[in-house]
Amino acid sequence: MTNGVPAVFLDRDGVLIEDTGYPHLEEHLRITSGAIAAVGRLNRLGYLCVVVTNQSGVARGLFTEQQMKAFNALLVRRFAAGGARLGAVYACPYHAEAREERWRHPDHPDRKPNPGMILRAIADHHIDPARSFLIGDQESDLEAARRAGVPGFRFEGGDLDVFVRELLGH
Repeated sequence: MTNGVPAVFLDRDGVLIEDTGYPHLEEHLRITSGAIAAVGRLNRLGYLCVVVTNQSGVARGLFTEQQMKAFNALLVRRFAAGGARLGAVYACPYHAEAREERWRHPDHPDRKPNPGMILRAIADHHIDPARSFLIGDQESDLEAARRAGVPGFRFEGGDLDVFVRELLGH
């Protein structure tokens, strides 16, 4: 008997989409090779796919919180149009060097490498950490996974579906 649903925590920039430097407009949305197929594969295998993303562009004044939310909603819609379900998006707009005071925090619990977004998702969605893992492209992603008690795997580019297939063995 298990305690909850299995999940895959996915970093956004550099994993699901190309990291184009603070993407926040529709024209910035470039989905990485194999990403929609990978999420679809994970869905079919019973995994809840959860995006966990640092978004310091809000804190740096490069785009608004509303633009960040709209961009993430667009991402979810694009994946859904391809038959892939992103079940939740957690984004951390806080940064120690924020231009606006409301986004300034020296070490926000949600900002990776801290595990806050992962831990909130686990609580919010009744996720079983023992049957879950994270895919990220930065050391901070892997450290957040470690601190949350889930395995983390580094995606270094290429086709995300190939990466997931090899990781899971099917």
